Amino acid sequence: MIAAFAPGSDFKRYYRGRMPRLALIVIILMPLMYGALYLWAFYNPFGHVDKIPVAIINLDQGTTVKGEKLEVGTQVVKGLIESKQLDLHETSEKAGVDGLAHGKYYFTITLPKDFSASVASAATDDPRSAGLQFTYNDSNNYLSTVIGQDAAEQVINTVSAEVGQQMFENVLQGVKGAIPKIKAAVASVDELNSGMQTANSGAQELASNLVTAKEGSAQLSSAIDELDDKVQSAIGKVNTAVATSGISSDEIRQIVARIDANTNAIAGALDRVASAQASAQSQLQGIIDELASSDDPAEQALATRLSSVQESFTKAQLSQEVSGLFDAIHSDVDRLATEFNNPQSRVNVVLRAVEGGAVQRDLATASSDSSQLRSGADTLSSGLVQLSDGANQLASGTTQLAGGTDELAGAAGLGLKLLPTWNDSQQGNFIKALAQPVELHEKTNNEAKTFAYGFAPFFLGLALFVGGIIAWMLFTPIQSRPLARGLGSFRVVLASYAPTVFVGFLQATILFLVVRFAIGIKPEYEWGTYGFMVLMVFMFMAMIQMFNALLGPAVGRVLTLAFLMIQLTSAGGIYPVPTTSVPFQYINWIDPMTYTNNALRQLILGGVDYRLGVAIAVTAGLTVIFIAASTWAARRNRQYTMDRLYPPVEV
Repeated sequence: MIAAFAPGSDFKRYYRGRMPRLALIVIILMPLMYGALYLWAFYNPFGHVDKIPVAIINLDQGTTVKGEKLEVGTQVVKGLIESKQLDLHETSEKAGVDGLAHGKYYFTITLPKDFSASVASAATDDPRSAGLQFTYNDSNNYLSTVIGQDAAEQVINTVSAEVGQQMFENVLQGVKGAIPKIKAAVASVDELNSGMQTANSGAQELASNLVTAKEGSAQLSSAIDELDDKVQSAIGKVNTAVATSGISSDEIRQIVARIDANTNAIAGALDRVASAQASAQSQLQGIIDELASSDDPAEQALATRLSSVQESFTKAQLSQEVSGLFDAIHSDVDRLATEFNNPQSRVNVVLRAVEGGAVQRDLATASSDSSQLRSGADTLSSGLVQLSDGANQLASGTTQLAGGTDELAGAAGLGLKLLPTWNDSQQGNFIKALAQPVELHEKTNNEAKTFAYGFAPFFLGLALFVGGIIAWMLFTPIQSRPLARGLGSFRVVLASYAPTVFVGFLQATILFLVVRFAIGIKPEYEWGTYGFMVLMVFMFMAMIQMFNALLGPAVGRVLTLAFLMIQLTSAGGIYPVPTTSVPFQYINWIDPMTYTNNALRQLILGGVDYRLGVAIAVTAGLTVIFIAASTWAARRNRQYTMDRLYPPVEV
């Protein structure tokens, strides 16, 4: 067992002679070429962007705003040069283009002719963004383009803030001048809204009243129609009576006179009849009395019969009632005769009016006026219907208009409240906030301070793997003599593995010390980083020994180089795994360097989680598997074949 860990005869070859010793030293220092040298050369390239020569071309012709010359391009160029973000050189257009084409400048920044005009357009009816042209040339250096694009974002942010401030100053100047007019307009809108609300109330009241008027006019029109019909009927009857009557007023007077005379004559006749009746009654009574006093029964019987006649005669006489009625008629006839005999009486006035045609004319006028009244009432009713409909439309329109003016007044009032009332300091802060509304705040957990910190896990793994390849080029993977002497396969593997691991241990130690103290990369967990680098040496040496033991040194070395390339491209050491091609994303899960990169990232930058434990377990487990495979190969190699005696490929 001790022989397995003691320097074997294969190691003794490098004890003597200057060149073997020098070769051993080169092997030990070789990882520095792949690890420390690269990290040193590109320690922080993004921190020296200000050393990249860039041409800035100002073609801006300026513009005039309110009678004043505005040259934003000159201000921007001056601000960018003073910021020292880049090594800017202000040149002409031709010099800048030629310099970019021939590699003098890595990219150019061009301000177009209308740069100032575009900035000032924010306060006009045709606002537009100001352009800033970045031109690259990948044939000079591709990464310079990437760096330039990153720098372009910073330049755009700087220019946007500066130009935006200028733009908003121009806009706010116009706004401040318009504020008095806006206030006056808002006051007018309020006045308009107040008047519109009053008009709307009046329109609603008018519409309501016109509905009542419309209903009343309809009733009035119906009543007038009925009145007109009755007037026309009465007039017709009167006209008919007047037209068909054949008696004149004189004839009426003559008739009345004759009635008066006849009633007087009848009155006299009645008086005479009454007197005659009274005389006859008296005489008859005398006869009855005379006969009744007679003793002759015949005369008494005759007296009795005459008494019956007398009673009948008495009943047949004119009664007092008839006499009273005739007296009344006679009195009325006298009054009527007196009325007709008086020229100024009302009867005579009416009769003269009828005879003169005045009544007919007045009736015709009344008929015409009644018809006009009826037509006017119909027209009034129709007009009120139309007026009511129009009033309803007006009321509906004024309601919408009042609502609109109310919203307008509210919006105008709100807009007035939104108008700025700042002092100069507040206005300046507002302009800066508008010019740069979003300020970038970045937070990076477990930050890689420089480019070297970010890529150290990748290049440390690469350096140690390449160191293992070179070490196994000088050392024999499995020594034949111990196998021939019958030593155990595991002891034979360890006899070759142990001295090579010792060389790898020296490589890892020197690499760590140079990276830590010479280059200045300080891992978050220094001893953990160093310990895992040693564990990586154990795994890489066992892996390379396995390839050489299984396939022979020639084929094994070629396969080792090929496997190195597969590991580098699929381990996610440079680019995130999702950005790589699909096959490499699947290989990533079984790539040993995936786990070494994960472990070194967490040990160097911090943020240790379960992935560190997985990486340690995978690295240690693979080391055991690789040594076991080499042991199996050593046991197999106890039997010589023609291929072993005469290898088809030698390196």
